[in-house]
Amino acid sequence: MTPEHVAARIEDALRGLIADGTLSISDTDIPSRITVDRPKNRDHGDWATNIAMVVAKPAGLNPRACADVIAGTLAMNPEFSKIDVAGPGFINITVDAATAGALAAEIVGRGADYGCSETLRGQSVNIEFISANPTGPLHLGHTRWAVIGDAIARVLHAAGATVVREFYINDRGVQMDKFGASIQARALGEAPPEDGYQGDYVAELAAAIVAENPEVLDAPKVEQLIAFREHGYALQLALQRATLNRFRTNFDVWYSERSLHESGAVEHGLARLREHGHVFEADGATWLRTTDFGDDKDRVLIKADGDYTYFTSDTAYYVDKRERGFHKCVYLLGADHHGYVNRLRAVAACAGDDPDEHIEILIGQMVKMTRDGKEVRLSKRAGDLVTLDDLIDEVGVDAARYSLVRYPADSPLSIDLDLIVKQSSENPVFYVQYAHARICTLLRSAVAAGHVPELTADWQPEAVNFGLLADPREAELLAALGEFPRIVAFAAQVREPHRIARYLEDLGGLYHRFYDGCRVLPAAGEPLSDVGAARLWLCAATRQVLSNGLTLLGVSAPETM
Repeated sequence: MTPEHVAARIEDALRGLIADGTLSISDTDIPSRITVDRPKNRDHGDWATNIAMVVAKPAGLNPRACADVIAGTLAMNPEFSKIDVAGPGFINITVDAATAGALAAEIVGRGADYGCSETLRGQSVNIEFISANPTGPLHLGHTRWAVIGDAIARVLHAAGATVVREFYINDRGVQMDKFGASIQARALGEAPPEDGYQGDYVAELAAAIVAENPEVLDAPKVEQLIAFREHGYALQLALQRATLNRFRTNFDVWYSERSLHESGAVEHGLARLREHGHVFEADGATWLRTTDFGDDKDRVLIKADGDYTYFTSDTAYYVDKRERGFHKCVYLLGADHHGYVNRLRAVAACAGDDPDEHIEILIGQMVKMTRDGKEVRLSKRAGDLVTLDDLIDEVGVDAARYSLVRYPADSPLSIDLDLIVKQSSENPVFYVQYAHARICTLLRSAVAAGHVPELTADWQPEAVNFGLLADPREAELLAALGEFPRIVAFAAQVREPHRIARYLEDLGGLYHRFYDGCRVLPAAGEPLSDVGAARLWLCAATRQVLSNGLTLLGVSAPETM
């Protein structure tokens, strides 16, 4: 039984007590979310609630007496085997074994939807991450956000939010000209400019452009530079897209910075900021008074020479996002962007929004790769960088994604390349995937022996006595399965998908302990026992939750290993 189910039963009890006049409260005194938690000591029951302390005051009772009244009604529910009142008014609830075990059938029935909720229903979230310059391969710094940003989007969607993943293409400015000049130099057999782009990938782009358009070498130098810049941009952006697709990170929107300026969105954004009275003129330049909202200094929008600053694009981009209908704009930025936090929050305030409500900035820390305790460089093409393609080639998509998403984004991360490819319980991704594969093997064996139909969906839970799942290891496993929807919802609310990874590791451990101590399949030639049938459902439910959790992290759930 999930905490949501328990909360619903408590609400039913309260409404019944109101209806018969036992509790002198109104429907509005019942909280929209009734708190239901696991007791610290499992001997105290499966669930605990403080609802009596919440409604005692409007009911005119002391909390303990209120708890006794509510407990009396809950005790009449056959889904609960024991109800106790503890302390100042906590109610401890023990779920009937058959009811608890029926969760396995519910999970199997809901399939890939189990874990989803309506927690964030109605919220429209734009989540922008990576947003790299289209001037080189995606590197390790981008890689962490490629996983965490994608996983956050997945859990937000699972929690009921409407989510759009967005990649902001920094395709305007001096760096693009340097990129074009670097490709041009390589095509002409020259060294790139000192402040240009290095790495073999620049020479590869130059060769590809010349092969496709050899007459570019005969063009005047200025036209040639533009041709190399634009063609190189298109090729490099396509490579970034292909790499991210390979890494199972896909975007709904690829938003060009150039398009902000070409569409008039920059001027429109400036007009919006002027309307709110935070734009002023000084020293021949146009400024935004961000210090009114916590920034360390005011920011220039238009320089004295008439050129827009990069910050102007930032402001216009935020205004554009909000006008596209997004309630919450989430930015995932690198460790060197701490200064952007107050700056972007000030932009939201200057645009007339509530920074606490409409904008959120997450900062990710650096990642390094180690082997034998020493930092390693994998790149052969991009100079002194570890690229995302290098990482995929070295360890595979699953190991890379899981290792990067397993820790909080705001903590520095060191990945041991030897460990994450190791097929042992020391390797967290292997440990979780192995639990899933182990169950798949068990279920295939059950089908092959004729104990169950081939398709899980064809199983008949009505014929199963889930009350036989009374072993403490079974109860622990069921309790953990019931927690999954809440883990997903909380991970979405706090933008921390690593909580799902850690949950899956705990679940894998509970399953292995259950399997090692509770026989599921009979010996060859023997019929499946009633308790074995119930345990098969428990195994199938665990497999489904492991699969759902791995999917939320963008990691595969193999059926064999």
